[in-house]
Amino acid sequence: MAEQTWLTREAYDRLKGELDHLTGVGRTEIANKIEAAREEGDLKENGGYHAAKEEQGKQEARIRQLTDLLRDARVGEAPSFAGTAGPGTVVEVRFPGDDDVERFLIGSREDHSTTLEVYSAQSPLGGAVTGHRKGETVSYTLPNGRTAKVQIVSVAPYGA
Repeated sequence: MAEQTWLTREAYDRLKGELDHLTGVGRTEIANKIEAAREEGDLKENGGYHAAKEEQGKQEARIRQLTDLLRDARVGEAPSFAGTAGPGTVVEVRFPGDDDVERFLIGSREDHSTTLEVYSAQSPLGGAVTGHRKGETVSYTLPNGRTAKVQIVSVAPYGA
């Protein structure tokens, strides 16, 4: 079963628009490019044909990615908030020995509708704080294999 992703309404609408374009106009445009290149003759040495086929493959992969993301997305509804970090919450954390606070949204990296840094709940930091509350310190494994700790300074629903 796929992980549910939280998206702002703006991000959902933008991604849905991209998907609609790719499955409609986008597919027609690439089919026309392939057909035009095919009419040029020998396909073995036809750079335009091969480029169009490669573009088609990338487009179809993006369509699958967007379809999966949007199918399982929870959109714009503030999470049931009980002070616990999770998708749709804005979290402030402090790293040991550092007075600066890092503020981020737990959501989808596809969400470009906010100026906040966005971490998915499957990322090392997003996953570490998910399910935890203000004041707790959690450890997580960095991509390089090292372990880091972070203290949760605050948790609030997005848009609050």
